[in-house]
Amino acid sequence: MNAGESRREPWIVGVSGASGTPYAAAVLRALLGAGEAVDLVVSRASRLTLLDETGISFRDAHWQDDLREWLARGADGKPGTFDVDVSGVRYWGAGDLAAGPSSGSYPAKGMLIVPASTACVAGVALGLSKDLLQRAASVTLKERRTLVVAVRETPLNGQTLRHLVALDDAGATVVPASPAFYAGATHIQDLVDFVAGRVLDAAGVGHGLYRRWRGELGGGTVGR
Repeated sequence: MNAGESRREPWIVGVSGASGTPYAAAVLRALLGAGEAVDLVVSRASRLTLLDETGISFRDAHWQDDLREWLARGADGKPGTFDVDVSGVRYWGAGDLAAGPSSGSYPAKGMLIVPASTACVAGVALGLSKDLLQRAASVTLKERRTLVVAVRETPLNGQTLRHLVALDDAGATVVPASPAFYAGATHIQDLVDFVAGRVLDAAGVGHGLYRRWRGELGGGTVGR
């Protein structure tokens, strides 16, 4: 390991099988745009969701090309909307339980699960560690690092609510994927960016994804 590698301290981003792959793309773009290193874990279920929502097949052998194509798409599905450099990303297969993020000695700033399915929420809350995404989340909690869980489901039943409370008790921050409208959204990308921005707020990562509330009524309509 060279000196550059020893100083690398990434954010781990886990993408589970819930609907909402545009949220994950917005978070990844913002992290990379802020100069953050990223370790990416894409669950097997999320590959099906990504295929359904974007038409992109995420392949281990071609992950850089597939990731670049994914992050270039806008929330409306239009290709080539964004120009993204993915050189700051390290990819780990979801089945690789010997991967770096599976150990507490692996340096990381924290973990963001975007979007988080109810199955993923349950697995992390119960400490199942059935795949690398869940294991990395468990490691993040035990090491007292930042864990942000962007749950995307509606309605929520009592069992899932109890799992979310358990995660909160364990030190995670639960961020429901609930867009707000006071920021003056005029496009689907604005709504996606609001949720992504709140995820990054919870992680303490700077961004300019949405207009913040400043105590002025009607501010969201300015410029429409």
